[in-house]
Amino acid sequence: MNDQIMKGKRGLIMGVANDHSLAWGIANKLHQNGADLAFTYQGETFKKRVEPLADSINCIDNLIDCDVLNENELVDAFNFIKNKWGQIDFIVHSIAHSDKNELNGKYINTSRENFLKTLEISCFSLTNITKIFEPIMNDNGSVLTLTYGGSERVIPNYNVMGVAKAALESSVRYLAVDLGERGIRINALSAGMMRTLAGSAVKNARSMFKFAEKHKPLKDIPLNLDDIGSSGLYLISDLSRGVTGEIHYVDQGYNVIGMPKTDDL
Repeated sequence: MNDQIMKGKRGLIMGVANDHSLAWGIANKLHQNGADLAFTYQGETFKKRVEPLADSINCIDNLIDCDVLNENELVDAFNFIKNKWGQIDFIVHSIAHSDKNELNGKYINTSRENFLKTLEISCFSLTNITKIFEPIMNDNGSVLTLTYGGSERVIPNYNVMGVAKAALESSVRYLAVDLGERGIRINALSAGMMRTLAGSAVKNARSMFKFAEKHKPLKDIPLNLDDIGSSGLYLISDLSRGVTGEIHYVDQGYNVIGMPKTDDL
């Protein structure tokens, strides 16, 4: 692969929490292929985690404090990018949150407050961010968000987050039509079970990880950040210029399994 496939491209990465984050796997792969990056973080705690990562790829001056629930901070992030670069070519949206106490037990017990907040952060933020940044997106740019198979199938304790991811994936399809007039593409990457900070919020995540590892078709190949990063690179780069509104699975085939082999049960 040409290691300069993203040379001259600039973009915003939103949602890196640490060096295990899916967004970091994508950001690192984009950097390796020549992209210039800026990162958002929320508050000092996450800043301390993101700073050394940004520094490792010479992006320490491109950090923006941004809470997606705060419209003023989103506008400030827009102005930072506009003043620094004028235009951008891509956005990576890896933002999701729900009350950890409600990622447990039955979905029917979801509170109204947490339902609305989960949908606002995990789903609406994509639409709002895209709307705010669209004026400085170059034609033929790309937007990528992160989703998970709990959007289509019931995953124990994933609960309201599964509903939010379903709404997120539907948003991708509608936004693909809205943005397509300018050739801007938007897709979602659905990663398999991995040990991430976000995944650890789900009760019994370790057991779920082991189950997926046992029953996925590609059993002997561990899913890693490089796999996520490579698929992210494809969806953001011009390699996927004919692809929009899609949910791209990077789970070593687990999404095709309806029921594991009976011998394995």
